[in-house]
Amino acid sequence: MAEPIPMNPAQSEYIELIAELMTIRKRGDVPKAFIRTYGCQQNVADSERIKGMLKAAGYSFTDTPDDADFILFNTCAVREHAEDRVFGNVGALKNLKRRHPSILIALCGCMMEQEHVAKRIRDSFPFVGLVFGTHCMHEFPELLYKSLVDGSRVFVRDNDDKLVHEGIPVERDGRIKGWLPIMYGCDNFCTYCIVPYVRGRERSRRPEVILAEAREMIESGYKDITLLGQNVNSYGKGLDPRPTFAGLIREIDRIPGDYWLRFMTSHPKDCTRELIDTIAESEHISLHLHLPFQSGSDRILKEMNRRYTREKYLDIVNYAKERIPGVSLTSDVIVGFPGETYEDFQETLSLIREVGFTSLFTFIYSPRKGTPAAEMDDPVTDEEKGRRFRELLDVQEQIAAERCASMVGTVEKVLVEEKAKADGVLCGRTSGNIIVEFPGDDSLIGSFCRVRITEARNWILRGELACSEAVQISSINKST
Repeated sequence: MAEPIPMNPAQSEYIELIAELMTIRKRGDVPKAFIRTYGCQQNVADSERIKGMLKAAGYSFTDTPDDADFILFNTCAVREHAEDRVFGNVGALKNLKRRHPSILIALCGCMMEQEHVAKRIRDSFPFVGLVFGTHCMHEFPELLYKSLVDGSRVFVRDNDDKLVHEGIPVERDGRIKGWLPIMYGCDNFCTYCIVPYVRGRERSRRPEVILAEAREMIESGYKDITLLGQNVNSYGKGLDPRPTFAGLIREIDRIPGDYWLRFMTSHPKDCTRELIDTIAESEHISLHLHLPFQSGSDRILKEMNRRYTREKYLDIVNYAKERIPGVSLTSDVIVGFPGETYEDFQETLSLIREVGFTSLFTFIYSPRKGTPAAEMDDPVTDEEKGRRFRELLDVQEQIAAERCASMVGTVEKVLVEEKAKADGVLCGRTSGNIIVEFPGDDSLIGSFCRVRITEARNWILRGELACSEAVQISSINKST
């Protein structure tokens, strides 16, 4: 694989041209941008890079499209509901564009890499001026400038150069939690998933680039850093010499500072004992493993092209429980995959009961045009899928309630993230990614505290500071 490509100097020139142009085109004192992001954390990270380029061009940001000179929806193609929301919200901008013709409305992200979606936007939403796919982000300044100057519609998609483009400025959304992409694309081609078709094949960032960005985030005060990839366990493919994901997180873990390191998503077929051992022996890696199993039925797993069995999944999970006492396990589950029988579904429930997940991200199967599963026979009714979905939620709710109840009386290390809805109450998370609420002063936001758990409510714990003073934890040692 070629060396990472730095940001093209021409794009920096376009940023300067946009800044000059917007001194005339802006509606207020400074040009404003409104960015709405749908879907996964990778989309959030992409939006942060788009915002970085906009900030370099002189834009500020607004929470309402009514005030914006530039409106961008970064879209998700994983489920039909997300697509429907995008079309509805874009349609609602028609009157705003009529009132303020100078506003530029743009769409990007995974949906835009689908030909039928791009055609619908082109034909039915003429007020959308800029459309670009996931492989064009490094060209965003040029595309934006052309849209602003020419006034013609710009559509650019399906141009994957299979390279990793570095040097793009980043404007992060938070100051406590941060996202750090380590790779892009996916090679797995699960039969239900559109991601390899809209994000391309796997390509990894160089480890030294990732380490530099991680170090910058830690030195800037980020306390909770999540490494991102469609399958972080296959990190390093195509690099020479090839690094491993376990080796990468060991190197990041050596960076001094007060922080937790997380990662997602971790594919079970590539999850190694070396990775589990690395988590167990680390100083900063959180006690949380998100390991999507999707179905507990070997027959359905084969139809999904997941390339692992129920037995292999449980072997990984049991080893993690053995090596990492108190590990918090979370997962993704699809209910109603084409051809799933009630017996298949019961195997999923039995796996959930056996593992005892902290929480689950649960979905009813959503057919994606262009994937093999969309062509499979699907005789089960939507009503039956809904009944199974509710049954699964009931099982998981009981498991989560029992797990949280077992934590009452313990003292947990908590990263305080924000104020809760109730006055004088703070909200944070444990290393295992469990939400904790407790009374405390706002000055604790962004710090680690020890909290004694006094109450459990399914997925949320309640507690109190473990010492009379609001003492911030100075050591990042994972033990409590």
